[in-house]
Amino acid sequence: MKKLCVIGLIVIFFLSGCGSSYNGELVGIPGKKYFEPEPYGMVFVPQGSFNMGPSDQDISWAMNSTSKTVTVDAFWMDETEITNSEYRQFINYVRDSIIRYKLGEAGIDGFFKVDENGDQYDPPVIDWETKIDLENEDIRNIVDEMYYQPNERFFGKKQIDTRKLIYSYFWIDLKQAAKASNSYDYKTKSYHGKVYDYVNEKWIPIQDRSAFIFHDEVPCYPDTLVWIRDFTYSYNEPWTNMYFWHPAFYDYPIVGVTWKQANAFSIWRTKTLNDFLRSEGRPEVQEYRLPTETEWEYAARGGLDLSMYPWGGIYTRNYQGCFLANFKPLRGNYIDDGALTTNKVGSYEPNEFGLYDMAGNVAEWTSSAYDESAYQFIHDMNPDYKYNARPDEAPVMKRKVIRGGSWKDIAYYLQVSTRTYEYQDSAKSFIGFRNVRSYMGTGI
Repeated sequence: MKKLCVIGLIVIFFLSGCGSSYNGELVGIPGKKYFEPEPYGMVFVPQGSFNMGPSDQDISWAMNSTSKTVTVDAFWMDETEITNSEYRQFINYVRDSIIRYKLGEAGIDGFFKVDENGDQYDPPVIDWETKIDLENEDIRNIVDEMYYQPNERFFGKKQIDTRKLIYSYFWIDLKQAAKASNSYDYKTKSYHGKVYDYVNEKWIPIQDRSAFIFHDEVPCYPDTLVWIRDFTYSYNEPWTNMYFWHPAFYDYPIVGVTWKQANAFSIWRTKTLNDFLRSEGRPEVQEYRLPTETEWEYAARGGLDLSMYPWGGIYTRNYQGCFLANFKPLRGNYIDDGALTTNKVGSYEPNEFGLYDMAGNVAEWTSSAYDESAYQFIHDMNPDYKYNARPDEAPVMKRKVIRGGSWKDIAYYLQVSTRTYEYQDSAKSFIGFRNVRSYMGTGI
């Protein structure tokens, strides 16, 4: 009898407990608090307001920017430019994924994952656990297709055919999706607008939301010939032959990548991290991306609102007479700042935010399209001007903002407010990039 009484009390307590938890009030969905972990190799840039644009004279009379007070949300930023070593991780992934996909397509067991019924997923999912056995003739023949054929080899060296390193990825055009004319009509239960298909280069009617998801393919290997192409009557063959792949240059900034290649790298970096987080049952993070022009300038200033350079002040030397960045000083005495061309990332002092090489070394791609009058029409909250140029459009529509100046530029281009551009399909020996990631929270 006592046992029954105890059980009855437990049941009553349990039911009353349930009743108190669901009392009709708005209590939200139960869940753990989320604290965003600090990304490896990145620096936190707090939200803030600053005067964007020149705070000194416009010595070049470019008249392509005015002073504008803007506010920027918090974000994470790579403390240095992306290095050759980091970009090679991307290249290696593309190489290995292509090889494994080819082996799976050939019907060789183990290279595509299967479900509990033994059926392959659609689309196929690569299994990275299966070892590539080169003793197997079928596998070896498929892997050999990724190398230069004997008639194209230098001194008989067996090297990967870089022309086959093409990264296939998907991206969402939120700008087109956000247009009111492209919104979903709940009355007709359909879409009425059109979107531009960048792959097939034509306008298509919107059937469903897949119309905003685009598939693209980008050759991802950097153009190593930029060292020769960018400078006439200049002996730069050693840089072409060694700069990207040799271990001596692993900690040097990647160059020779186009704006589209930099974006493809950012998408791969995002997918790599989020795939890992999902495998551990953890929440995904915001995407890695190129910084907007405004984010870049705000980060470069390091909280010193009216400074001309990232280190503050109006001079390019410190009190000991040493140059503070890698650029072209003294009418062409390149080595007086410590380097003839690029230098190892982080070789000079960081700014107040802890960011290295925000002036000099290599200029950096931003996500922003270039327009001389952009400061006149961009919003003052998280300013951004993007434009996805169609292949058939004029080159002027394919200009992207680059910032920071490089090893071959004079001091004017190192100023935090100086803006210039390059075409999105151009690769240069003096342009690299770094990533940012939006902060999830207020960022105060």
